[in-house]
Amino acid sequence: MDRCGWVGSDPLYEAYHDHEWGVPEHDSRALWEKLVLDGFQAGLSWITILRKRDSFRAAFQGFDPHVIAGWGADDVTRLLADPGIIRHRGKIEATIGNARAWQAVEAEGGFDRYLWNFVDGRPILNRWKSLAEVPAQTDLSLKISKDLKKRGFKFCGPTIVYAFMQAVGMVNDHLVTCPCHAKVAKMGQAARPGA
Repeated sequence: MDRCGWVGSDPLYEAYHDHEWGVPEHDSRALWEKLVLDGFQAGLSWITILRKRDSFRAAFQGFDPHVIAGWGADDVTRLLADPGIIRHRGKIEATIGNARAWQAVEAEGGFDRYLWNFVDGRPILNRWKSLAEVPAQTDLSLKISKDLKKRGFKFCGPTIVYAFMQAVGMVNDHLVTCPCHAKVAKMGQAARPGA
C-alpha cells in the first residue's frame, strides 16, 4: 500500500493511518478526546501519544468530559504521578478546563455541530501530491483556534487545530497517491448527521 509518507513502518501507526486518520468523526466526546490528545502532542511526535493512548484513556476516565470537569488539584497531583501518560502540569490542568469549556459548547447545541459548522458540515477535500504541499496550519485553523480560545480552551493553537482537523476528517489530507484518499473522500460525501 502506498500510504502517506509520514506513516513509516510501525504497525500501530499503519493501523491508525488506515482506519482512523481522516475519517469524519461526529461524536462530540470523541472529538474532544482527540483535541485533548493533540494538545498533549505539542512538542512531541504523534506516535508517542498513540502508544500511550490506552493509558491516557484509563487515567482520564475514558475521556468523559462530564467527569473531568469536576476534577481539581488532587486529580492533577494523581495524574502527574502516572507514568503511563505525558506528565505535564499545564496540559493536565488545561484538560480539566477544556472539559468545562466543552460542556458549555455542548450545551449550546453540540461540540460536533460547533466544529463541523466551520466547514459547512462536509470535509474539505484537498488533493496534495506530496507531503511538502501539506500546510502546518491554515487561515481556517487559525480562525477555529481563536474561537476555541475565546470559549476557554487551551493548548489549541492553529497548528494543533489543523492536526486535529486532519485527524477527525474535517479536512482530507491523505495524499492523492494514498488509497485512503478516495476511501475517506467517499465517507465525506454524505452530509453531516443531523445537518
